[in-house]
Amino acid sequence: MAIIPLWGWIVFYILVILMLIVDLKMFGKNGQHEVSVSEALKMTAVWIGVSLVFCLGIYLFYPVNSHEKATEFLAGYLIEKSLSMDNLFVFLMLFSFFGIERKYQHEVLFWGIFGALVLRSIFIFAGAAMVERFEWVLGIFGLFLLYTGAKMFSHDDEQLGDPANNIVVRLLKRFLPVTSKMQDGKFFVIENGKRVATPLLVALAVIETSDVAFAVDSIPAVFSVSRDPFIVLTSNIFAILGLRALYFALAAIAKYFKYLKYGLGIILIFVGLKMLLATDEYINKLGALVGLKPNMPQIEVPTSWSLAIIFSLLTASILFSVLAQKYKK
Repeated sequence: MAIIPLWGWIVFYILVILMLIVDLKMFGKNGQHEVSVSEALKMTAVWIGVSLVFCLGIYLFYPVNSHEKATEFLAGYLIEKSLSMDNLFVFLMLFSFFGIERKYQHEVLFWGIFGALVLRSIFIFAGAAMVERFEWVLGIFGLFLLYTGAKMFSHDDEQLGDPANNIVVRLLKRFLPVTSKMQDGKFFVIENGKRVATPLLVALAVIETSDVAFAVDSIPAVFSVSRDPFIVLTSNIFAILGLRALYFALAAIAKYFKYLKYGLGIILIFVGLKMLLATDEYINKLGALVGLKPNMPQIEVPTSWSLAIIFSLLTASILFSVLAQKYKK
């Protein structure tokens, strides 16, 4: 596994902070406003372009196996981007539930993404340490992804639990007064001489806790294509950085992605099987301990194949959704 020096990590995080500032300035150049679809599509294209430039940098300058590492980055980026699309529909429902106007949503998403970067960095470093020390953990990740993928086929997008019952929201309301009024996009206001939280802060709390659940799916999935912490982290973070722009682009055309969840379910099942195949030695040993002889073969799916399969599944599910919507009319 390639070792990136400390200065490399520092440079990367400085780059991320600078990109977040640029993103905030570009979206906030006209103050709080409703982000248009055209503006969101332009920013989405910019973020994808920045990610591809970073991938090119990996290809040209990575210390070892630069071609393979660049392919791993692309596969990890595509996995995270794909799974994030389903998460964005959940955000759409949350904003609707809390009555957050579109002109205020971009600020909530900015801080939500900032928090997600911190949380996912912790998760990825912890996960990489576990995989490096206990390789059999990949098998547990694989089984969990199989379960999550299968669950996608019975998941109803319309059935969203009451966000007001979220444990973080209940704790927030217990220790901090919450007003039901929206106050010009502010998270806190002074009301009757007291500092109170607004619905924006409540929505942010739910989004942050929801991202923890999303990370449990997506981070193990990225480990299916790379065990290099730098590749796993950077592909994950670059996919997250463009979520805010992607949200506003998808919000206007969400109805055209009815069957996306099935494609995502198959992708999760694929990467789950890929991880299980990588732990054949441990599965065979476990079988021998209980008197079985599974004789599971060692099958390694090349990263380039994984990239092609994931891209094909995602494209097919989107095309099928669009065609189904078209014929429905």
